[in-house]
Amino acid sequence: MHDFHTHFIPKDVLNWLKENRNAVNAEWINKEENKEQFLVINQKWGFELKKAFIDFELYMQKQEQANVEHSMISPIPQLFLYDFPLEITTEISRVYNQSLAHLISKTPEKLSAVGTVPLANSDQAAQVLNEAMNIGLKGAIIGPGIAQHMLSDSFFQPFFEEANRLKAILFIHPLLCEDPRLKRRMMPNLIGVPWETTVCATDLLVSGIVDKYPDVKILFAHGGGFLPYQIGRLDKGYEQWDMVSSNLQAPPSEYLRRFWYDTVLWNQDSIDFLVKTVGEDRVVAGSDYPFDLCVWPPTEMSDKGAHSLLDCAIK
Repeated sequence: MHDFHTHFIPKDVLNWLKENRNAVNAEWINKEENKEQFLVINQKWGFELKKAFIDFELYMQKQEQANVEHSMISPIPQLFLYDFPLEITTEISRVYNQSLAHLISKTPEKLSAVGTVPLANSDQAAQVLNEAMNIGLKGAIIGPGIAQHMLSDSFFQPFFEEANRLKAILFIHPLLCEDPRLKRRMMPNLIGVPWETTVCATDLLVSGIVDKYPDVKILFAHGGGFLPYQIGRLDKGYEQWDMVSSNLQAPPSEYLRRFWYDTVLWNQDSIDFLVKTVGEDRVVAGSDYPFDLCVWPPTEMSDKGAHSLLDCAIK
């Protein structure tokens, strides 16, 4: 069994946060009894610092207990820090990436990793991606864009050109939705997170970016959000409107099969539909471990998606 959607925070990253707590407005808060401290970044990115996030031996032990043979570790979205000055985002990216490279070097048969990049500056993001892959990472986990730009914008051209040259995995992971209508009953997490993925995935698909950068391997979190379920609507729009079809060489349903998707869906019927829609070679097992809404252990999946994503790099 594999796990392509799992998060960890190395010790060096925590130390960096403590050393730079004022610069990133980091707070460690005791919120509830029987829970670990919460780490809050800039008064909005709060999450529980569960031991499995920061204790590598415990993390590996839990993977083994769940019969996970290979995990692709990702940085956590709360530490992308895109809204901070470039030097801060670049510095934590390099610290995070170097720390992950060190961890996976200990057991490469059991671990791989993607890094993080300062996405708000496309040229710098390209440089940090290059550095990360040169030290053994498979690519980068990135958000669905930044405040002013979606990923298909020309703003990101230098980054995508480098990702394409490197044949990088870009694991697109949503940030919490800022829609004011959702600020109740946990809706930012319940539907805001997959909605952000849906918007990003639809924009990338309709933009034709996979034709422009065919060697970038785009992996969508949480089963691609709501996009696979609504692909018939996109196909109909392709038939009706030039604004949908002008950048595409085939219907959207064909492009849907050129991305990868994890299984963080909590529903076997949904996973079955996803596999039927995109093919089992485009679906990889994922858990979102150790966040609260993780699927643990990850769903058993065919190895076809894992091998197509990693070019048979795992045994």
